[in-house]
Amino acid sequence: MSAVALRPEREEDTAPIFALTEAAFRDMPFSDGDEPELVDRLRADGDLTLSLVAEDTSGLVGHIAFSPVTISDGTKGWYGLGPISVRPERQGERIGTALMKRGLADMRALGAKGVVLLGDPNYYARFGFEHDPQLRYPGPPAEYFQRLVLEGVSPSGEVSYAPAFSGARNA
Repeated sequence: MSAVALRPEREEDTAPIFALTEAAFRDMPFSDGDEPELVDRLRADGDLTLSLVAEDTSGLVGHIAFSPVTISDGTKGWYGLGPISVRPERQGERIGTALMKRGLADMRALGAKGVVLLGDPNYYARFGFEHDPQLRYPGPPAEYFQRLVLEGVSPSGEVSYAPAFSGARNA
């Protein structure tokens, strides 16, 4: 196992990120198979606020994406995390943890007030994420929608992800 370096994505990473995301989500029971296209749509729409990759001598082994969200109470400066991908054969090597820590630190440095995500509460609690009943995302079981306050207080209301998440496109 070689050392893994984290860095912002570059233009030439587009196809490898697509392939990595496709492989990472291929056998996931909760996946709709749209995650690779989602990253491309976010990028095309200008909604890919932060995109980091993990790489070693074999190429890209991980990726994390952050995009803006809107909250019905008008709170600004909040972002959605996802997808986060690690090559299946490299899962369990703390690559995802490294991407999470670096991504959250970079979002804090960009002035983000908070981050929301859909995911396993047992996994994401280690990074400080928690379910907040005052912050809602309709559809999935409520406990899987979590938030992390980076600065200030937690907003209250319904969260909407960037249009790319619904397959819609910005004009």
